[in-house]
Amino acid sequence: MQNQVQGTALPLADKLVESHHRQRQGQWLLIAGGLLLGTVGVFAEEANQPPLITVWFRCAFGALALLAWGLATGRTSELRIRGKSRWIVLATGGFMILNWALFFAAIPLTSIGMATIVFHIQPVWLIVYSAVVLHETVPTRQRLATVVALSGLVLTTGLWDNNSIEARSGQDYVVGLLLCLGGSLSYAAVTILAKREKVVSSFAMAWWQCAVGVVVLAWAPLIYGWPHEPSTWAWLAGLGILHTGLAYAILFAGMTRLTLGRIAVLQYVYPLSAVLLDWVIYGRTLDTIQLAGVGVMGIALLAIRSR
Repeated sequence: MQNQVQGTALPLADKLVESHHRQRQGQWLLIAGGLLLGTVGVFAEEANQPPLITVWFRCAFGALALLAWGLATGRTSELRIRGKSRWIVLATGGFMILNWALFFAAIPLTSIGMATIVFHIQPVWLIVYSAVVLHETVPTRQRLATVVALSGLVLTTGLWDNNSIEARSGQDYVVGLLLCLGGSLSYAAVTILAKREKVVSSFAMAWWQCAVGVVVLAWAPLIYGWPHEPSTWAWLAGLGILHTGLAYAILFAGMTRLTLGRIAVLQYVYPLSAVLLDWVIYGRTLDTIQLAGVGVMGIALLAIRSR
């Protein structure tokens, strides 16, 4: 009897150890992916190209990097899209192009940290869409969290302080914030469409988004011209290879090892690292009230995501 109990307990203990090890791996993978994505703004600023050129190169290099990853993992068969899925994939590709273009256009008007933070208000639009369009019942906690998140956003942007706006180039700063909000709405549209698509894998969706960008914006290099400096090509290649190909592989591997709750928490490594890098590299900081707004937004968005 004792041997039977021990024989049952040992495999269970092994499973618990293995599960804990997988979760730790997933945690570090998501942290690494978030830190990597936090450098997107730095690469975009250092490339110093028109937003559409930056988007096109990110799509081009990203498509190549994702294709290489798909070949290495034997997943290229997932790229075959059939039926109504084609229209959803094309639509998500269009909204993702718009999202990236608005983000890259907003950075020089605001800052890397500010643009990244405002873009992360996207879960609020999903709640509004669920309530207004789908007529779904939104729990009271979710409604309160949405109001709190928007309040935190107002504090973070500095719109409450006219002196702060003037110090940040006045009207250009407000335009940059509006671009950020438009980008967050387009990203919410990507999420909504992607959730409706149950057949296409996340890998195929990401690759096709890049492929759509390459085709739709193929005219951009002809109008704006090709980069001349080798360093510019390196920064642009990094946006596609590192921030689209490698980041996707890292984040996908991490998410498969974690619960949704932990994924929601660790997703905020991205905006926090962007704010930190903006301060370390470019000396752009948020004041005390703006930092408090970031904290309020973070707590509220965590409440929204953990439903």
